[in-house]
Amino acid sequence: MSKPLLGLLLGSALGLLDGITGFFSPQVAPIIVQVIIITTIKGVITGITIGVIARKVRSLLLGILTGFAVGLALSFLVALQVDASLYLDIMLPGAVLGLIVGFATQRYGKAPEA
Repeated sequence: MSKPLLGLLLGSALGLLDGITGFFSPQVAPIIVQVIIITTIKGVITGITIGVIARKVRSLLLGILTGFAVGLALSFLVALQVDASLYLDIMLPGAVLGLIVGFATQRYGKAPEA
């Protein structure tokens, strides 16, 4: 499977899972549908971005760090829209999603053929 496709699939699955965990937070209950949609879109964008970068960079460490940075940056943009008390609840899962997708795309994604 190509690195961008793996990033897309893994990012969207983890983003959806991140959104579904919002059921455990009482503050999110009134807007759970929006949370699930936003986290899934954030996961898709993170996955595609990391997958495209992973095609150009062959370093596992650089892939993981890039995943972390992209996940954290996108989560920060979402966190700016909500109450400051929720920053950690939004940014931590986004950073972990980026780490996992960055690792998986570099390790298990198929490199483009020369």
